Amino acid sequence: MTRESSLDTRGETFFLNLRFMLIVTVFAANAIEPLIQEMSGLHILYQWIFSFHMPLFVLVTGYFARSSLHGAPGRKVLLQIALQYVIFQSLYSLLDASLFHVNNIQHSFFAPYLLLWFLASHICWRLLMLGMSRWTRSAQLAFAVTAGVAVGYLQLDGIWFSISRTFVYLPFFVIGYHFSFGAFVKLYQRYVKSIAAAASLLLLVAIGLLGADLPMGWLYGSMTYMQLGAHEWYAGLFRLAVYGLQFIASLAFLGLVPYGLSRMTGLGRRTLYVFLLHGFVVRTAVISGLYGYIGNPAGAALLLAGAVGCTVLLAQPAVKRLLNPLVEPSVNWMISLRRAAIRRSL
Repeated sequence: MTRESSLDTRGETFFLNLRFMLIVTVFAANAIEPLIQEMSGLHILYQWIFSFHMPLFVLVTGYFARSSLHGAPGRKVLLQIALQYVIFQSLYSLLDASLFHVNNIQHSFFAPYLLLWFLASHICWRLLMLGMSRWTRSAQLAFAVTAGVAVGYLQLDGIWFSISRTFVYLPFFVIGYHFSFGAFVKLYQRYVKSIAAAASLLLLVAIGLLGADLPMGWLYGSMTYMQLGAHEWYAGLFRLAVYGLQFIASLAFLGLVPYGLSRMTGLGRRTLYVFLLHGFVVRTAVISGLYGYIGNPAGAALLLAGAVGCTVLLAQPAVKRLLNPLVEPSVNWMISLRRAAIRRSL
């Protein structure tokens, strides 16, 4: 095995480990969200998670996208993401209308249902990267940061087409797409990695001490400056400051991620199942009245343990075998129809 292929293998292992750790934080954050206004400890944990988990998830997505961005593989991935979006937007909307009844939800294919913004934005990130493919890396990143700042000035609701989050998180997709694992390993040697891990935990403490007034809307990335109450012409500077916080928090969290192959790595290959299905679990818990029984640290700890356990459960091979047609629907029939249409037009 060459040194380059060895680095690629180690990089894949590292990012699969990271992907699993991130989906744990996604599930945990969504599980504790109904309680963050009542329990300060959960609010602190929620803020800490949001300081890094979406930027890093987008970065990981960009890293894995570079092997399937162009040509036939890229078109197939775009079709599959689009089909996943249609399927789960329909399922979540139908269940919300009949069972969940979540407040402030727009039932439209142009307004992604809660967590499904990521699918809509993923399509856009891939298309944007294709459009920037002839640019230099510096130009791509400069455009991404500029667009991420500029989108906040639009006078519209940022949820439509997931336009706000698409551009706010575009810089992290670009960074992930060009990420050099070799350079990262050289930098994150034993002591640096340990310092970064300690910094991530210190950030959690700092948020607990100083972050009580940290406006979560800035970390969500889904709202324009107008919606955030920042009407000043220089509101974009606040977005740059948030980028700085997210970048530092993300670098620190990477220190917690193991390099080695483990059971976590295998679970990291099936995080899509956790991502698309965990919303059903959380919403079912909410309507069941479960949260009415959680009012102390012990109950909160059990809730978090349950979130971790459900994450592991949904990432099991058996779940993939059972729900593969739903979560990873085949698009070969769409490709065949397209080819047939092209042949008829010739």
